[in-house]
Amino acid sequence: MNYKKIIAERIKCHVELDLDTIEKLIEIPPKPEMGDYAFPCFQLSKALRKAPVMIATELKAKIDVTGFETIENLGPYLNFFVDKSMFVKSTLEKILTEKEAYGSSDLGNGKNVIVEYSSPNIAKPFHIGHLFSTSIGNSLYKILSFEGYNCIGINHLGDWGTQFGKLISAYKRWINEEALEKDPIAELLRIYVMFHDEAEKDPSLEDEARMHFKRLEDGCEEETKLWKRFKDLSLKEFEKVYDKLNVKFDSYAGESFYGDKMDSVVEDLESKGLLVESNGAKVVMLEEYNMPPCIIKKADGATIYATRDLAAAIYRKKTYDFYQNIYVVGTPQALHFKQVFTTLKLMGNQWADDCKHVGFGLVTFGDKKLSTRKGDVVLLEDLLREAVAKTLEIINEKNPTLENKEEVANKVGIGAVIFAYLKNSRERDIVFDWNDMLSFEGETGPYVQYTYARGKSVLRKAGDISKEVDFSLLNSKEEFELVKELESFNKAVLAAIEKLEPSVITRYIINVAKAFNKFYNSHSVLNVEDLALKATRIKLVEATCQVIKNGLALLGIETVERM
Repeated sequence: MNYKKIIAERIKCHVELDLDTIEKLIEIPPKPEMGDYAFPCFQLSKALRKAPVMIATELKAKIDVTGFETIENLGPYLNFFVDKSMFVKSTLEKILTEKEAYGSSDLGNGKNVIVEYSSPNIAKPFHIGHLFSTSIGNSLYKILSFEGYNCIGINHLGDWGTQFGKLISAYKRWINEEALEKDPIAELLRIYVMFHDEAEKDPSLEDEARMHFKRLEDGCEEETKLWKRFKDLSLKEFEKVYDKLNVKFDSYAGESFYGDKMDSVVEDLESKGLLVESNGAKVVMLEEYNMPPCIIKKADGATIYATRDLAAAIYRKKTYDFYQNIYVVGTPQALHFKQVFTTLKLMGNQWADDCKHVGFGLVTFGDKKLSTRKGDVVLLEDLLREAVAKTLEIINEKNPTLENKEEVANKVGIGAVIFAYLKNSRERDIVFDWNDMLSFEGETGPYVQYTYARGKSVLRKAGDISKEVDFSLLNSKEEFELVKELESFNKAVLAAIEKLEPSVITRYIINVAKAFNKFYNSHSVLNVEDLALKATRIKLVEATCQVIKNGLALLGIETVERM
């Protein structure tokens, strides 16, 4: 039941504001004793030429109270107290009927949304920084799909650029073929790091690298063959990580895919008089927008990230006719995307406003900053393996007789890592702390998983309950507050879409888990004499488990039935 809409419709009968404006003004009071919803009358004061307090008093006398226990005016606010038994009944019946679909809608029906995420660089390690983009993008993909959008997940692989010239140069000088076959990413990283070390002593290596990349762009056989080999070896390794995370993509069209699509972009820019020469390079001047020039072609004629991103955006619009084109890329690239989006608009593409950069912070271990060039990385596969191992240790200590311990440790351990990445605002940096991440107490993945497993344990012990339920019996403060949390799931999902922020869902699930544990610790579920109350509380537990499961699924986290 959409109480905000009901309240807005009833207020609309007596004021001159439009329905959307009224609904947006409705607030949730800071304390339960102040009501469940509140409408501030300040905005009506000027039009009605009355004090907000007087307006609230008059509205109280006029508004239909059906469906509410009472409507009170507290100063300039009109406060609504919902009919608790009706609210509880409608909310829980909706959850128990809709199950996995609860919280979803057809909001995005008929709208294509592209989510570009993960996008690791070929021939480089899949390190812990990549999980930020992967987990955020995967979650946004699921959240948007849940609300009816047709999502296209794109892994825009970093499979082009001058780094391949460096890698080809390094390969020809220092490769160990046996090591390459055994552990390709480690060997490619070794020679990549060696190239940068040696280039500091001999700068001519950089010129050699640029030459190899230019030959690769020109389609020369030797460079192309090596590049394909690097790509195939890398994708094979990346798939191992994606399988662990249960992440899928609809397209692996990386930077190289747009190699034959960039000339038309350059021609279009030239024909519209947007391309100028600067120090030998071809650029789009953006001084008017307080930005440095957007480089399209370097002095040696090679393309750059911006060229490929312009070609990619234009291709995606033609191919998918997207409603939104979302780029989940680190915040340091904010300027780059502003330049690209502005250039697209200067080319006459008004849909550039539908391109969104979803930035995120850095990942560190204490004071340690990661650098691929220096070989200072923490591999994601190693991190996930360690998370599972540490979780298994905790399970062996807390519940050594648990069945399927390895499966549980795998889901809880990997889920704990994902939860930690998505717990706070995506633009905040993450500093790894194993103790915090794997704790079964506090705002963590294991805490939420344990809450879910606790609820499932109650349901197993309850067995089949034939007694008819009476939702009016759920009238304690803890029960009602839990139901209020459960009812607001769809609101949380829509807020996550509006902000393109998965942490809204994470924080919501934490609040549900806290509300459930407060209820569970205050009221017995199985050991009550009133059979109707027992049956009804069991339904409340069932509904809570369903909402937690639905919420975790939107984060890309699998639940466990026992812990």
